[in-house]
Amino acid sequence: MLNFEFTLPTKFLFGRGTESLAGQELKAVGGTRALIHYGGGSAVRSGLLDRVTKSLDEAGVEYVLLGGAVPNPRDSKVYEGIALVRKEKCDCILAVGGGSAIDSAKAIAHGSVYDGDFWDLWSGKAPVTKTLPLGCVLTLSATGSESSNSSVIMQEKTKLKRGLNTPLNRPLFAIMNPELTFTLPPYQVACGATDIMAHIMERYFTNEKEVAVTDHLCEALLKTVIQFAPIAYKDPTNYDAQAQLMWTGTLAHNNTCGVGREGDWASHQIEHELSAMYDVAHGAGLAVVFPAWMRYNLDHDVNRFAQFAVNVYGVEMNFDNPRETALRGIERHEAFLKSIGMPLTFKELGAKTEDIPAMAKNVKRGPDGKTGQFVKLDTKEIEEIFRIADR
Repeated sequence: MLNFEFTLPTKFLFGRGTESLAGQELKAVGGTRALIHYGGGSAVRSGLLDRVTKSLDEAGVEYVLLGGAVPNPRDSKVYEGIALVRKEKCDCILAVGGGSAIDSAKAIAHGSVYDGDFWDLWSGKAPVTKTLPLGCVLTLSATGSESSNSSVIMQEKTKLKRGLNTPLNRPLFAIMNPELTFTLPPYQVACGATDIMAHIMERYFTNEKEVAVTDHLCEALLKTVIQFAPIAYKDPTNYDAQAQLMWTGTLAHNNTCGVGREGDWASHQIEHELSAMYDVAHGAGLAVVFPAWMRYNLDHDVNRFAQFAVNVYGVEMNFDNPRETALRGIERHEAFLKSIGMPLTFKELGAKTEDIPAMAKNVKRGPDGKTGQFVKLDTKEIEEIFRIADR
């Protein structure tokens, strides 16, 4: 197990009616005038925004509103939010929505107190040294952004998606009422479940050997998604299923199951180019990319893929041919994704073969020119993974 440092400052308020606590929580972190950043019309139509603003009124916290957060959050909305925070002299941010609203709110919180272009922070030109207090009201189980140290933003003019990891990305509080997911279409429930699984699997496929504790955590979380995602997919109003997915999504990406090991993250970097190019849901893109990544890298560590097959999907171990066991695990994973309505190929996603070279070239990589840690991939290898997905 590798050395690690793990700090989780987020306070969680989980359960029915907890959105009514938003005002008192903002006041507790020193907020007096908030920017409330939310997504589309569902927060308005459902009455959620009214309940949240009522709680701020009761706590004596003033607020201004900024709607319009969208999947694959754009830099244009971040710039709009920064300008509004400065004009209205807001001293805290409240995100109401899923990962897109929360990621965008993180960028607004950092950019509002940064003298330069906020994109400097996402492109690695400058570090994040300060931010505004940030809380969130979660409406979608998926990204884990409610307590993660990450945020992903797309630069519209270049169609580049870039992630930023910093401890200052972790919200100070997260309000999590599973009832707020009841209005989600089944497709969004499935995309969220796929994203949750990918966050766990990015950590699970590691070159570190002595990681039994986090292996078991990863496997338990994956099996929880496999058990409850089909229930929530068929009936999004099933409270117990949505509650299980909501807390699993949080544990999947606040690094509880990633400490002491080195994650891979190539699949996420590769998928970012798909969703930037075609504006597809992140989870749907991961359903296409991750199995292709697994097939390409299978022989790097057959035993880890076989362990995944046996411990997560219940494949019977073939001790004479572990590779066969590993392949069955990949097939079971693909079958599960298909069972909840996820695409598995370029064609189903609407992606085009001719765009593969450009997407592969744009994938974010490290100083060595490669992406990933389990297997370090260059541009040619990234192209090969795209082509496996393009079947």
